[in-house]
Amino acid sequence: MGGDAPRIGVLALQGDVREHVRILRLLGAGVRTVRRPAELAEVDGLVIPGGESSVIDKLSRAFGMRDPLRRAIADGLPVYGTCAGLILLADEVLDGLPGQESFGGLDVAVRRNAFGSQLDSFESDLRVEVFGEPPVKAVFIRAPVVERWGAGVEILATLDDGRVVAVEQGNLLGTSFHPEVSDETRFHERLLERVRARLN
Repeated sequence: MGGDAPRIGVLALQGDVREHVRILRLLGAGVRTVRRPAELAEVDGLVIPGGESSVIDKLSRAFGMRDPLRRAIADGLPVYGTCAGLILLADEVLDGLPGQESFGGLDVAVRRNAFGSQLDSFESDLRVEVFGEPPVKAVFIRAPVVERWGAGVEILATLDDGRVVAVEQGNLLGTSFHPEVSDETRFHERLLERVRARLN
């Protein structure tokens, strides 16, 4: 898959799709929403947005997307998951609903709604060493946290209390928070870097 602009899909089964589309277009990517396996096959990278992880899981089965997504992740497709997207990339969901599954790929265990309800949403300035300054303005909305991780996982950001909220492993990137809400573009830029490296 070539072309000057990387083709990035945003999984559009449920969640905050438009915000990611806007950020990616701002960064010069060719963007398309993805709901079907044929659409997934046409993109060079993918964003799994925030939303409700159990609903996205159910809809991925209804749309015939779960197994194609798992295969694409295993085959090295660069994927960035925010909030529910991080939960769906985790190999283990510690408090999933009965029957809930993830797409997997990230060697982490994630706890859903680790901070409580929507009323417990908050913002925090995070130091992300790979980005340097300024800090990342992170918006947490019913956010998960990473409670366990394997040796191959790089921790990109933690809260002041040490809880892990951003991770990376190979082609996969995940954050507990929503950078697209605060116009933070560096995580999406990192996804695009991964995509360009894979295409070249």
